[in-house]
Amino acid sequence: MSKKPKPDFTQVAFRVAQKAAHLEPPACEVEPLPPKAAAGRKGGLKGGKARAEKLSPGERAESARKAAQARWTKRRDED
Repeated sequence: MSKKPKPDFTQVAFRVAQKAAHLEPPACEVEPLPPKAAAGRKGGLKGGKARAEKLSPGERAESARKAAQARWTKRRDED
């Protein structure tokens, strides 16, 4: 698993100064996704679960075995 990068010292100092001065950071507005991106996200959110339901128990076990092997191989390569 990858660790989150440590925040930069200047960023932390800026946030501390903002809190000390009781200043709120500017609120950033979240833009809605374009229609095609929203549709792709919707399909992606349910895709893995739907695929798993269609697979037979043997196919699911094989897929899980391959995934576990890939995770362990990656971990060995990092050491």
